[in-house]
Amino acid sequence: MRIPILLTAGTCLTYLAYATSSQAATVDPAAVVDTYSNIAAAAYEDSLTTAKTLRTSIVEFLDEPSADSLSDARAAWILARVPYQQTEVYRFGNAIVDDWEGKVNAWPLDEGLIDYVDSSYGSESEENGLYTANVIANAQLSINGQSIDASTITPTLLSELHEAGGIESNVATGYHAIEFLLWGQDLNNGGAGAGNRPHTDYLTQDCTNANCDRRAQYLLAATDLLISDLEDMTSAWSTTGEARATLANNGVDSALSAMLTGMGSLSYGELAGERMQLGLMLHDPEEEHDCFADNTAASHYYDGLGIQNVLLGSYTRTDGSIVTGPSLVSLVENVDADLSKELMVDIAASVMALDSVYESQKNGKAYDQLIAEGDTEGNALVQTAIDALVKQTSGIERAVVALNLEGVAIEGSDSLDNPTDVFQ
Repeated sequence: MRIPILLTAGTCLTYLAYATSSQAATVDPAAVVDTYSNIAAAAYEDSLTTAKTLRTSIVEFLDEPSADSLSDARAAWILARVPYQQTEVYRFGNAIVDDWEGKVNAWPLDEGLIDYVDSSYGSESEENGLYTANVIANAQLSINGQSIDASTITPTLLSELHEAGGIESNVATGYHAIEFLLWGQDLNNGGAGAGNRPHTDYLTQDCTNANCDRRAQYLLAATDLLISDLEDMTSAWSTTGEARATLANNGVDSALSAMLTGMGSLSYGELAGERMQLGLMLHDPEEEHDCFADNTAASHYYDGLGIQNVLLGSYTRTDGSIVTGPSLVSLVENVDADLSKELMVDIAASVMALDSVYESQKNGKAYDQLIAEGDTEGNALVQTAIDALVKQTSGIERAVVALNLEGVAIEGSDSLDNPTDVFQ
């Protein structure tokens, strides 16, 4: 289900003509920042609403586990990703978001911390003593020599376990923990198919893989914690929230810098680099964002769309309504009309390239298959999207100069900046 509108290069130029005539001549930088904040508020509110819908589907599944009710819960998870991924552009320029994000969207994760895993996963890791701790199977845990009572799996317990021992791969909470509990491991090694956890893993009678009651506890606790975390961020972007107050207190130029930092860092270092180029270079099916559900291409697409939302000052909500206002592209147009056109066209091109990858997923060929070694056509499709993201970053950097902004540090990635280091 695709809710947002995809702007092509042609429609971008049409939009630019409208922006120039109707708002660019009088655009107020403070009003552009207000639009940015309003879009954040709406997108986080949509993320919260869809997470609550996910919870309803999970409760219905746990009440009567079946293949159909599990399928419904999985579908609700996928829909919940749509608005959330469009908020990731707010992460890098806003410390309040970046400090919080790890609780809800951390990846990759050592799933053996949470539940049973296939023997191919291995039994231990030199880096992580909790690699196969299996919270669901064990009512008592030991972390750094301290005994932890896990007899009841609660949101509080999961918060304590998240990144336990200071190890980032000990992901106990958030979308991807829920994803693993709904799909299980993807054991197809780059072949067709996602995770295939059976609904019988949640039966009170005829339970498969043991501990069905505790698995249900974990799934519900993780979902409740996700909702609580999203409530916090939705509040932060409300009219009296901390995120808006920080932008206001730091001044308009700082807020504009935050906008362009988020756009550039997500575009280049995070999405083009860590999430796409690295996996393509390694041809590693584990290097995909939504690896259990094989939903990675969709997540990448909505990340790209989030960047475009900030540029255009427009966000299409899950109910179809549109939040819009004075835009960053109009502000750029005031100082460099050619650059504003270039940004519009380049970002539209990246969204279209990501959409082509997404279309492959919807047509049955998932992201892990596209990046597999030997798939020349699939590799090229992903590389085209990477190249488009890299190209648009150049325009974002030029916009920083054109607007005479300071303090913008766009994150890099070894896979793009020092590719030989990846193999050392």
